[in-house]
Amino acid sequence: MKIWKKMALGSTAVLAALSLAACSNGSSNSSSSSNSNKKANLTLWVDTEQVPYYKQIAKDFTKKNKNIKVRVVQSPNGSANAKTDVGKDPSKAADVFEVPNDQLGQMAEAGYINPLSPSATKDIQDNYVDVASKGVTWKGKVYAFPYAQQAQTIYYNKSKLSANDVKDWKTLTSKGVVATDFTNAYVMWPVMFSAGTTLYGKNGEDLKGSTFNSQNGVNALKWYAAQKKNKGVMQTSNALNQLKKGNAQAILDGPWNAANIKKILGKNFAVAKYPKIEVGGKSVQMEAFLGIEGFAVNANTKNAKAASDLAAYITNKKSQLIAHKNAGQIPVLKSAVNSSAVKSDPVAEAVIEMAKPGNSVLQPKLPQMAAFWNGAAPLISGTYDGKIKPAQYKPQLAKLAKNIEKK
Repeated sequence: MKIWKKMALGSTAVLAALSLAACSNGSSNSSSSSNSNKKANLTLWVDTEQVPYYKQIAKDFTKKNKNIKVRVVQSPNGSANAKTDVGKDPSKAADVFEVPNDQLGQMAEAGYINPLSPSATKDIQDNYVDVASKGVTWKGKVYAFPYAQQAQTIYYNKSKLSANDVKDWKTLTSKGVVATDFTNAYVMWPVMFSAGTTLYGKNGEDLKGSTFNSQNGVNALKWYAAQKKNKGVMQTSNALNQLKKGNAQAILDGPWNAANIKKILGKNFAVAKYPKIEVGGKSVQMEAFLGIEGFAVNANTKNAKAASDLAAYITNKKSQLIAHKNAGQIPVLKSAVNSSAVKSDPVAEAVIEMAKPGNSVLQPKLPQMAAFWNGAAPLISGTYDGKIKPAQYKPQLAKLAKNIEKK
């Protein structure tokens, strides 16, 4: 994949404008009002299902900033494709757009986004949970306003499985069926972390720091292969449907699907952190990828200060709690995390537990992540299906390691 060089021209002016942005995310009553009399028309990109409540949030923002108009529309191809949508023509992209943290490195290098102002950076570092601040930081600089943390957990039917049953993979899969997807690297690659390997080093930014081309990596592949014969494991691209049909009693999924799962399971809904699994002869914690969702300001916006004000407002405490109430998004602002609404939410409790070190690994932000996703999925699914034989494990790991290090 082509890696764009960061465009320096014009960035000084934009950064200067951004540095003027009011920063009030840390306050429970943050309003992020613009002090400028300059009129601005802004466009905000969010995912389709988010449009209704972000329209209300934007309406509240414009009440406080009467000189600014905000048009909330759905992202062309969803926030998961932010870098592609913005890259088609940055000058025509939204002023503010939602972006997952694993795309920040590529977008920063391409010059699509600029570092936030010193005041916004300090606010995020001081008032947000540590992993959120790290998630939106690239090469020591903060590039987005974080608003949610995402890590997969295990959802299960508590009339079929107990809380103790789901603490260990062996017990879970002997007493019930767990549905998951071995064609999805986001879901299954973290077994590699459980096995003791790293992806782009311990900090996720070291191009030569991956260690999965090792015996530990081979051990993880052996685990994938063993699940094919495990009667308590179901391969499916639609785990929700299998849960609904009663063919599975547990699934591995994220907070984005919690509302749907609650509808399916009703009073039998339960959620917990991932179970222990046995890899390489050791019982270890099954890990997940941890993602941070944020809002970034387009480096090509003609209204940098207003756009920064908007991004700060839609990630303040009130806005994060609205996103939690309407879509189950798990906040990252400390005051929102400690709110009664979040503390009483079992899904939030499980995700926050999974976000702790040893339970998950923050998604790396290197531009080469695109090559990783493309190569990791067929490696995992091929191993699970048995198409990749044990004798090929080491060569296949070496091949992937080489491909994801290309500049």
